[in-house]
Amino acid sequence: MKYDQEIIIAPIITEKTTSIKNTTNSYTFKVSVNANKIEIQKAIEKIFNVNVLNVNTIRQQGKVKRMGRFTGKRADWKKAIVKLKEGDSISDFES
Repeated sequence: MKYDQEIIIAPIITEKTTSIKNTTNSYTFKVSVNANKIEIQKAIEKIFNVNVLNVNTIRQQGKVKRMGRFTGKRADWKKAIVKLKEGDSISDFES
């Protein structure tokens, strides 16, 4: 069993996500790679006490980075774009 805090890692706040929030009432989160859409929806509804209409997920591949002659790879991660019911909002994004 996964806890809600393990599924939702952090909000993603950029210029693009802020414009999406203002136009479509959608919020973007960094989530666990193993989480599915249903788990993400239930976690958001429980943590923030809002109604979720749909969830879109995107798997991001980690970039290959070099340090001198050594190469390494950043970790793969997943983000979720969560659309809320009209009138609902998450106060953490407002500040």
